[in-house]
Amino acid sequence: MVYGVQFRIWGKDEMEAVVTKTNTHEEMDRMVADLRAKKDEWIQVGIPERISILKECMEHTFRVSEPWVQAACQAKGLSMDASTAAEEWLGGPATTLRNFRVLIEVLKEIQKHGKPPIASDKVRALKDGQLIVDVFPRNGWDKLMYQGFSGEIFVEPGVAREELQATLAANYQEDAPKEGKVALILGAGNVASIGPMDLLYKLFVENKVCALKWNPVNDYLGPFVDQSLQPLLDRGFVRSAYGAAEVGEYLVHHEGIDEVHITGSDRVHDIIVWGKPGEEQDENKKNGTPKLNKEITSELGCVSPVIIVPGYWTQKELDFQAANVATMVTNNASFNCNAAKVLITWKNWPQRSAFLKRVEEILAEAPLRKAYYPGSDKKYGSFLEAHPEANKLVEGNEESIPWTTIFDVDFEKKDDIVFQQEAWCGLLAETAVPAQNEKEWLRKVVDFCNDDLWGTLSCTVLAHPKTAQVLGPAFEEALQNLRYGSVGVNHWAALSYAFVYTTWGAYPGHTLEDIQSGIGAVHNALMIEKPQKSIVRGPFTMFPKPPWFVTHKNAHNVARKLVAFEYKPSLWRLIGILFSALRG
Repeated sequence: MVYGVQFRIWGKDEMEAVVTKTNTHEEMDRMVADLRAKKDEWIQVGIPERISILKECMEHTFRVSEPWVQAACQAKGLSMDASTAAEEWLGGPATTLRNFRVLIEVLKEIQKHGKPPIASDKVRALKDGQLIVDVFPRNGWDKLMYQGFSGEIFVEPGVAREELQATLAANYQEDAPKEGKVALILGAGNVASIGPMDLLYKLFVENKVCALKWNPVNDYLGPFVDQSLQPLLDRGFVRSAYGAAEVGEYLVHHEGIDEVHITGSDRVHDIIVWGKPGEEQDENKKNGTPKLNKEITSELGCVSPVIIVPGYWTQKELDFQAANVATMVTNNASFNCNAAKVLITWKNWPQRSAFLKRVEEILAEAPLRKAYYPGSDKKYGSFLEAHPEANKLVEGNEESIPWTTIFDVDFEKKDDIVFQQEAWCGLLAETAVPAQNEKEWLRKVVDFCNDDLWGTLSCTVLAHPKTAQVLGPAFEEALQNLRYGSVGVNHWAALSYAFVYTTWGAYPGHTLEDIQSGIGAVHNALMIEKPQKSIVRGPFTMFPKPPWFVTHKNAHNVARKLVAFEYKPSLWRLIGILFSALRG
């Protein structure tokens, strides 16, 4: 049952949906009661039925993918026939379908082996004993689709190999808890797949039934996702809620909700946990008396750095990586918690000026985006006030914020707004770190990212393979020492979100009092206990260019075909994707 939502189905390929009202207290009480009545039953649902449910969800998701993307494009001012529509195909149904498919594969492995098998050669240890698990690619399709890419999960220090194996898929073992829980998911307002993928993690990894409360910014997507999750809704294991902050507040504090997961801002998190900003919040933090006395996990954004490791790049390589950086800025109008926010360069890098110029050129050519997220204009204004020298690369309008750069920010001014606040708009800063040589520079950059930039969600490192080889162990040590939940090497760290086998969440260590990027991680399809971070690696250049690149002219057609591939992989569909990609 979907409360407060009205559907009209116009045929199998078209759906019109309207959110008609905010849920009342009585409706929310019924939702929670429904879930509590089902929480123990969900634990008893066997793997074959879970696989069947996931397959049904895939059918529903694929069927509704077209109107889903249409609705998102309309809301964000995008044309379905433009390359920018690829963002909604990829960030919506494609990634969601992939999550379904990966969970099916893992559940089959658990059914056969008792837990997901991890071969001994997929686990290695650092000098201090910390374990690293190679988790991607996991199958032949991933090897073909993502040639040259790999993903690994670092396990928290102190976990031995025996413990790693013994605790895999803990909620699918005989000694798993037999009493269920009800989780509330406060959905994100920016990317369509975040809410449903958080829900899938809570359901299939943590074994908890879920209420998904939609963010008012994108609650127009709720009915489409409800169609996607209809098999779970029909069985009573999922409920959807709609409305503004008062709905979220009522559910958060509802006695029938056992725990909360939020994707959003640290400000909203602190309101939930500590109370209203000002005296109430300050007093509660000081006294250690949170307003919310339930477990809460969270993903809350970051001042995401892109580390440009100095080396010699050909013009082709420079163009590719400039487009890579521009993509990290422009994707979804930069309303991403992992959007590139600060480029970190070396003052002595001979190609620094050429690279920065090329980034600006590509940004200037990128289509303007509708600034659909409330408050982004005020956020943008605060950065311009602090940096009146900011370079507007294009003229904005009433609906858009211009792509803007603030280059050569003083590295020593650690309290600068570009280092301490997430610019929730299309603004990119750059700082040049001085050093005598590349190795000294790398050490200083790692320390700067770890100690001086706000947040720990994600970080991207761009390094030519020859440079990485010359740096030797220093390069790998730098990657190991970066305190970020996801690190991307040569490609956007957002791939850690999309691959599903890897983790997505902040680096462990934040507290409720100093939350920053949040607590906990999701995705983690192999159900590894105590993950610390993920590293995703990819080629320094690629041909054809990735469909998520802002410079890909046929990205929307590639992305549409990728949705069909994730639904039912086949060689013919893979070849079709390749041919479409070549046209970009």
